[in-house]
Amino acid sequence: MGTEAGGERRARRAPRAEERRRDPERTRRRILDAAAAEFARKGYDAARVADIAGRAGVNKQLISYYFDGKAGLMRALRERWEEMEDEGHRPDRSLAELAAGYALANWEHRDMARVRLWSALAGGGGGEDRARDDLADLERRKRDGEIPGDIDPRHLLLALFGAASAVHVAPEVVRALFGAEHDAEQVNRDYAEQLSRIVAHLTGSGRPPGP
Repeated sequence: MGTEAGGERRARRAPRAEERRRDPERTRRRILDAAAAEFARKGYDAARVADIAGRAGVNKQLISYYFDGKAGLMRALRERWEEMEDEGHRPDRSLAELAAGYALANWEHRDMARVRLWSALAGGGGGEDRARDDLADLERRKRDGEIPGDIDPRHLLLALFGAASAVHVAPEVVRALFGAEHDAEQVNRDYAEQLSRIVAHLTGSGRPPGP
């Protein structure tokens, strides 16, 4: 523990000038991708800055320079996920389309989705504002008649969150049901399409997208 803390302190020295002159955005993305992969496989507590730097192919000083250490990496990953959610959450999309979109996002960005689940299970927080925004959207949809009157938007939101994450939460169930791994493209695309149909039927919002 003491050795790791000392390593963190030594890592706070500024990187060399030639390292800073490299494409900073590309370097930041590479570091964040590496952090997502390490956090997804080991969890936040067990992941080491040195391993993240090695996976990204950078000096670990750059992690302190760009993100101020491991906690900063986690904050940046949460911000990245929120930005992706903002891009996909358009009010003009039906609830069926949104459910399918979230399921596909969890597959396309599965390392980040797994990090999000690790953080939630560990009580890491950070999703309260998004949950309140999503609840407000479901309440609006209920007022507009897209959601049946006897459905509580709070319970619906919780169910949709679980449904969008189900493939990655229960890989052994996916293997038993489909004879395929949970990260297989066809499994995830088929699941997203079927989820959109389920939500469309439950909400009475008409035929969902897809064939």
